[in-house]
Amino acid sequence: GLAFARAGWNVACHYNHSETQAHALCAELRTLGVEALAVQGDLENEASCQSIFDTTVAITGTALHCVVNNASLFVPDEGADFDEAQALAQIKVNLMAPMRFGKWMAALHANDDAHTKPSIIHVLDQKVFNLNPDYFSYTLSKLALERAVSLQAQSLAPTLRVNAVAPGLMYLSGPQTQDNFNRAASANLLRQPINPADVAKSVVFLAGNASITGTTVRVDNGQHLVPLARD
Repeated sequence: GLAFARAGWNVACHYNHSETQAHALCAELRTLGVEALAVQGDLENEASCQSIFDTTVAITGTALHCVVNNASLFVPDEGADFDEAQALAQIKVNLMAPMRFGKWMAALHANDDAHTKPSIIHVLDQKVFNLNPDYFSYTLSKLALERAVSLQAQSLAPTLRVNAVAPGLMYLSGPQTQDNFNRAASANLLRQPINPADVAKSVVFLAGNASITGTTVRVDNGQHLVPLARD
């Protein structure tokens, strides 16, 4: 949100449970001279996703020019013992919600001028290019989303562009300890932690470049080229 605001974009910030943090972020964004809107909703539920989108469009109209699918469910499990309900919940949030927002964005902009190219940007994970068996259901959902970048770009063209970024480890992950994070954060080709601001800048770049679609940018210090047996 900050990266978009600094680039002059108005921002709608979705949240599920983090109401205080979302409104605090919006207040900070407004100090940068942009408009900011906090919208609540559960991404697992289709009706709730529709409400999130409709609420945003009611205020922004066709000025809604980019949707960034950043939220995800991230639950540890294994292929030998995954819980089907939890796996489906992750697929709904991590895959189906981005597909829904793409469909609705394409309908919103169906009558736009041909030179206007709004976009959907998915936040993936370097793990989809560097497989290991941990977080089995999460990984399945992100693998499907990675494949959907090209498929959705083809399906929604020429109205909508579809791109993605694939970051590496940036924050404490699941049950990870701070000590483990400190060691893992430099397990990449550049031997240094990934700067989240670089990931955000890449998303803003994709949002603003009307000639890029069907593309994933790997913003991970080369982590996807350093195989690990487990997360």
